[in-house]
Amino acid sequence: MQRVCFLLKVREERVAEYRRRHSEVWPEMLRALSGAGWRNYSLFLREDGLLVGYLETEDFAAAQRAMAETDVNARWQAEMAEFFEELDGTRPDRAMRPLTEVFHLA
Repeated sequence: MQRVCFLLKVREERVAEYRRRHSEVWPEMLRALSGAGWRNYSLFLREDGLLVGYLETEDFAAAQRAMAETDVNARWQAEMAEFFEELDGTRPDRAMRPLTEVFHLA
């Protein structure tokens, strides 16, 4: 199982709305994530907009490809793109760069 952690930056003035949107994630999106192999997926958001994502999956590249093939993901990413800084036209799901794990307590 791969453990994946990534950082993104939500625009500080959009933090409250980003939180609200994630309290109402579309059921179709939740099913797509589960079906694509995203497990134990969490997002943590600091008040200044720093977003930390964590998930577990058998194969992160395959999980990303599976999500990229879904219509619901394209719609979700289009709606979420406006919330983020420094994407330069890149969709949020394509801007996720996994951090290197340096320690894990098993």
